[in-house]
Amino acid sequence: MKRMVVGITGATGSVYGFRLLELLRETGGWETHLVMSQAALLNIREELPEGKARLEGLADVVHNVRNVGASIASGSFVCEGMVIAPCSMRTLGAVAHALSDNLITRSADVMLKERRRLVMITREAPLNLAHLRNMTACTEMGAVIFPPVPAFYSRPTSLAEVVDHSCMRVLDLFELHAKSEKRWQGLSKEAASLVPALAQEEGN
Repeated sequence: MKRMVVGITGATGSVYGFRLLELLRETGGWETHLVMSQAALLNIREELPEGKARLEGLADVVHNVRNVGASIASGSFVCEGMVIAPCSMRTLGAVAHALSDNLITRSADVMLKERRRLVMITREAPLNLAHLRNMTACTEMGAVIFPPVPAFYSRPTSLAEVVDHSCMRVLDLFELHAKSEKRWQGLSKEAASLVPALAQEEGN
């Protein structure tokens, strides 16, 4: 059985962590380890009805964010990687500077030092220079910065479809490829028919 660590921090968007846990459980063959920050618990109360209990019910193992002696705090804990969903700018900064001051940032640091996949679903806008530099630092160390940008070509009809598409793309990074009609299939016939005309316009 493969293992995945899911961290949820205080940025808005706890639904991403929730949906990832749901998808991993639906897929089967994955053991999930969940860590939620104190700020995350506050946001979850605002964003997800009975969210804490539902999240804990989806995870195979739930760790206290203050328990830096937990199994996932060690590089000897074998797993496929970690997703921080959502990732606050505070957590991003801590990971960028290897602070390891709680179980989420320690586990993220382990992923980087062990060269395992770390995906950070960053939730903030607009971004200041510190945010951008921290994203660069994490990327240079091997993390994947994944702002949950909607794919409007899929023509989503609900917030759930927007969330699902982003979660699908995140799981792609772990070689877990869900079949979906919402993946890009190329231009529609109507749009493709305009390509020659557009090319001609550009040449004039």
